[in-house]
Amino acid sequence: MFNYKTLENIDIKILHIAFLNAFSDYEVKLDLPLYKFKQMLKRKGYSPELSIGAFKNEALVGFIFNGLRNWDGKASIYDLGTGVIPEYRKQGVTSNMFDNMLKLLKQRNIKQYLLEVIQSNIAALELYKKQDFKIIRTFSCFQLDKNIYNSLSTYKVEHIDEIDSTIWDQLIKFWEITPSWQNSIDSIKALPDSFTYTIVSLNNTIVGYGIIDKKTGDIPQIAVDSNHRGKGVGESILTNLISSTESNKISIINVDDQSTTLKNFLYKSGFNNYINQYEMLLEL
Repeated sequence: MFNYKTLENIDIKILHIAFLNAFSDYEVKLDLPLYKFKQMLKRKGYSPELSIGAFKNEALVGFIFNGLRNWDGKASIYDLGTGVIPEYRKQGVTSNMFDNMLKLLKQRNIKQYLLEVIQSNIAALELYKKQDFKIIRTFSCFQLDKNIYNSLSTYKVEHIDEIDSTIWDQLIKFWEITPSWQNSIDSIKALPDSFTYTIVSLNNTIVGYGIIDKKTGDIPQIAVDSNHRGKGVGESILTNLISSTESNKISIINVDDQSTTLKNFLYKSGFNNYINQYEMLLEL
């Protein structure tokens, strides 16, 4: 018999161990020590009171970790991670967690539920489709080995301590697409000191920017004013970002497939498209 309850009283170390066990055979190898796990939860807006765990004899054997934010003008939940440790799979745990969670979300007047799923994970994809999730975007995820990158810097770059609302108003105009949940402005603001912020300015006007995690090498955002693309601005920013992180692995995940300009730039820069995802949405 399994017991299902929310996670606000569960120690972070217990959550971490359950997460590692559930994803021990995951298609993408996870490098997630405790400090990175804590960072992931904070960055994505983790809400323990809206997250569900499955317990067997008081041991956490399954979970749905959820984040809460306003998304597209609606109170929304984002699936940070759903998993069941291997020995308890195929016993209806995921479906029961999901049913319990839906009741909770409707009680809290949540309007929509957002998640991402690896395209080749057919079992998970079919499960979400049965729950009436709809595919709304397709994403590509990219990686680069820092040691083989050919640096190129044509423009002077500078670092700024933070991006305030006035600067964000300028930078948003460079976007071809809206960033995914974990690459959003709210996610960056959740961990402002974790990132280095790089800009290129011409005539005192910002024409391009990039953001990178100082430790993990994750780039949540990089964009150039459409009037200054193809002139080396992006390369100058990328070169600076790569030199500003401790990590040898540089990653840019959830690049919207409609953003052909960015995808072509990443291929040209030596990035490898290592996996693809669907963004899915359930209206509640």
